Amino acid sequence: MAVPTSDQRKRRPFLLSLSLFLLVSAFLALAFLFLDPSAQSLSVLSSRLTAPTTTLAPPPAPGERNPTPIPTPGDTPPPAVVAGGAEAGESADATEKAEETASRPDDTAAAVNADAAAGEGGGSSESPRLDADKGAAATEGVADDGGGGGGDEPAAKVRWETCRPGRGVSAADYIPCLDNMRAIKALRSRRHMEHRERHCPVAPRPRCLVRVPSGYRPPVPWPRSRDMIWYNNVPHPKLVEYKKDQNWVTKSGDYLVFPGGGTQFKTGVTRYIQFIEQIMPTIQWGTHTRTVLDVGCGVASFGGYLLDRNVITMSFAPKDEHEAQIQFALERGIPAFLAVIGTQKLPFPDEAFDVVHCGKPLLELNRVLRPGGYYIWSATPVYRQEKRDQDDWNAMVKLTKSICWRTVVKSEDSNGIGVVVYQKPASNSCYLERKTNEPPMCSKKDGPRFPWYAPLDTCISSSIEKSSWPLPWPERLNARYLNVPDDSSSTDEKFDIDTKYWKHAISEIYYNDFPVNWSSIRNVMDMNAGYGGFAAALVDKPLWVMNVVAVGQPDTLPVIFNRGLIGVYHDWCESFNTYPRTYDLLHMSYLLGSLTNRCDIMEVAAEIDRILRPDRWFVLRDTTEMIKKMRPVLKSLHYETVVVKQQFLVARKGFWRPGK
Repeated sequence: MAVPTSDQRKRRPFLLSLSLFLLVSAFLALAFLFLDPSAQSLSVLSSRLTAPTTTLAPPPAPGERNPTPIPTPGDTPPPAVVAGGAEAGESADATEKAEETASRPDDTAAAVNADAAAGEGGGSSESPRLDADKGAAATEGVADDGGGGGGDEPAAKVRWETCRPGRGVSAADYIPCLDNMRAIKALRSRRHMEHRERHCPVAPRPRCLVRVPSGYRPPVPWPRSRDMIWYNNVPHPKLVEYKKDQNWVTKSGDYLVFPGGGTQFKTGVTRYIQFIEQIMPTIQWGTHTRTVLDVGCGVASFGGYLLDRNVITMSFAPKDEHEAQIQFALERGIPAFLAVIGTQKLPFPDEAFDVVHCGKPLLELNRVLRPGGYYIWSATPVYRQEKRDQDDWNAMVKLTKSICWRTVVKSEDSNGIGVVVYQKPASNSCYLERKTNEPPMCSKKDGPRFPWYAPLDTCISSSIEKSSWPLPWPERLNARYLNVPDDSSSTDEKFDIDTKYWKHAISEIYYNDFPVNWSSIRNVMDMNAGYGGFAAALVDKPLWVMNVVAVGQPDTLPVIFNRGLIGVYHDWCESFNTYPRTYDLLHMSYLLGSLTNRCDIMEVAAEIDRILRPDRWFVLRDTTEMIKKMRPVLKSLHYETVVVKQQFLVARKGFWRPGK
């Protein structure tokens, strides 16, 4: 081994010192790079450590998407959400993880949910995702263009709480204006169904969030949903037992199954519909008859099967001991609405429906029935001979004669079930020729005709002198009608503009630029419907639209019904008459500004959240100012949001609930 020279021995301490100095300098440089908060050093750090942004494919056109898998009895159901996040039977750790994922709808949660859905074959895996935190879609087709603030608005600081409606009300089914137990208990009378009418809480109005029932999952897709729904989505078994002999609904494994039976058509609603057409061919389902009101509708099977005939039916019943019948109907994808004819008018215009099916009292049904329209009554007094039934029948004969209804046909089917069909007069001659003016004709002294919170008429409403039957369907959809409250030449122009705009907007923007999975949408609500152009533009899709004419806006609901569409009046400062989680898409166009002059935006957002199903969409078309106000509120609800073309805010609800 060579012995180091004296010079080498002298240089060794210097080399060691130099190495130590370089090593310490390197550590100091790294520490400065990671710890110095200056913009320059942060930009250097970001450039080295930021991972490439993950992008999503543009949403395909509606026709390009594959339909959601349709479950059948006996199929293994996809995992359900338990109290906002986990599959039933999972461990506590898995539940905790699922709840954490459900409560943060960001890119990570989206990826987790997408992977889980892809693995389970669930129906929501094809839905496009939005970026909730940045407020921008990570895709070229739906990029946030900055018109609504460019995603700069942070979530509003709101302390949301879960609704606690009190004893006797299901927290998952809470409807503020129908479940106001304090007001109901204070009623002096319930004789005329006053306790089933609207009793909305006074200020401060509810701004809580309704919980999601344990085991909830995305609804069975249409058209399979007409025949079966997930039991855990509407876990109400009472009707299964209560109506088991009438084939309303049965339970089969994880499903509630609807055989198509009813109180007066136990052998099936299809045969019942055919029987009506057989005894009265002039009804002409789907051409002459387009809009139907089904009163006390059960689970709405009559309206559900009339859809096959191009007939749209507004089915309604109260929230009563017939547990969740309207909730069943909406979960099935059938138009339905909570209402009762007690002391107040129904929220429909005069002379709106082509046909009314069953129900009483007749003066209110006469009000909403179109002149020349039919009233179909199938009840035990029509065909049974017991004294009580015959007394009811004799009273019916007397009343229908007094209001000039003509008996068209009375018949019994092969099972002995009877049907009688009456027709409302198409002229005033009968009313003028009556020997006694009882009930009297309505006049201006009887008060305004607008039906919102208005008492029932005790007179016969008639505007026959200016009424005419609409064109056959589908021609009536785009025909103008002059018998509207604000009849003028400008109305025609507004109608044409509205129709043309929505036809273009739906085909070019909503279908192409919105990150919405249209194949998963069945129940739609237009919260400020105008002339119904939005619904008319969607008429060829396998969905239906509840057209709402907001109180305080021009009264265009008669136009909507004349077009062969359906809708109601409503004040959006109050809760709507529907169960929670009943609509797939809520649409609001230029209403928020006037609405927030009367009520708080948080209250409006809470009601939107109550009605909207998890994993479904709210679309706001409005000014930049209104979009900037609403977007932070929706972010506080953990909605994923994106602004499209500077005037559309598209928001997607998740499964988040407070405390989850």
